[in-house]
Amino acid sequence: MSQKSFKTWCLRLFPALLFCISFLTYYYYSYTIYQSYGGANKSLNSSKSLCGGWLTQKKWESLNFNISRQTQLFLKLDDFFWKEHLSKLALPYGIKGSETMLMKVLAAAATFQEPSNVANPECRTCVVIGNSFSIKNTSLGSAINKYDVVFRLNDAPVRGYEEDVGNKTSMRLFYPESASSNPSVHNEPGTLMVLVPFKLQDLRWLKEILYNEKRVRKGFWKPPPQIWLGDPSKIRVLDPHFLRQTAERLLHMSVHSSRQAVHPTTGILTVFVALNYCDVVHVAGFGYPSSRNQKHPIHYYGYDTMKSMKNSYHDLNHEAEALKRLEDAGAISYLHPHL
Repeated sequence: MSQKSFKTWCLRLFPALLFCISFLTYYYYSYTIYQSYGGANKSLNSSKSLCGGWLTQKKWESLNFNISRQTQLFLKLDDFFWKEHLSKLALPYGIKGSETMLMKVLAAAATFQEPSNVANPECRTCVVIGNSFSIKNTSLGSAINKYDVVFRLNDAPVRGYEEDVGNKTSMRLFYPESASSNPSVHNEPGTLMVLVPFKLQDLRWLKEILYNEKRVRKGFWKPPPQIWLGDPSKIRVLDPHFLRQTAERLLHMSVHSSRQAVHPTTGILTVFVALNYCDVVHVAGFGYPSSRNQKHPIHYYGYDTMKSMKNSYHDLNHEAEALKRLEDAGAISYLHPHL
């Protein structure tokens, strides 16, 4: 073969060779990316896309809370009662004086393992759904359902409001006065019902429910359900550590004053829990209307108005400022416009 013929042959072969190299390169990187997302078992459109480039740890540290992340959210019988517990505070910020009641409550719960739809050690995406009127008519329901963990508060309904708030519920934080008598109506079968004990009577209420004992009605600012139709195996008791840290680190409140009448709301507490538990934290349905109209509704459901907040036991303005600091630091993001 002449040199001229060889060059002509090479020029003809070069496009085919280039195509083969490009194809193999594309296949290799596509396969690598495919495997990095777990093959066919994980969709690229899953909530994991929220984790890309999210420097949560650095943003968390920038808040200067001086605490490390703690992902064990719930009190456990073996952690607290087979050895001496050195809690120096009574509820709501410690368990001093509540040990016996707690032992009975925790002994009645069947398991403390997280369900598979909640546990996700790689990158846990979470959304905290508040009960504010601000989430009404947002059509966020389908987006909310895509998060790994959906936190909800108190007895906020889901059925009939799915378009705005979704219908997935991973954990619902509540206290007796905010409990629903039949959790199955607005929760999924696997939803964890997380009691936030603010006082000894809250634990007593749960004990009476779990053991079907005579109900004691005294000690509540609002009558709690006397019959509770939830699954005892889905009951958890939140570690008071998180309420204390919410008060001290986030809201700068004194937890040692016996005259402290103001405590964190379930909402701000749940945001703080999510910051400890999740890699990505988004929120929706937070904030109260700026309108001075006392008849303005405050929830996306029901008929409560601004007038009902007149004698609130919470410092709502202070909490709004704390949420703003979290947002400015990049620790949380809102799913909808807010004031």
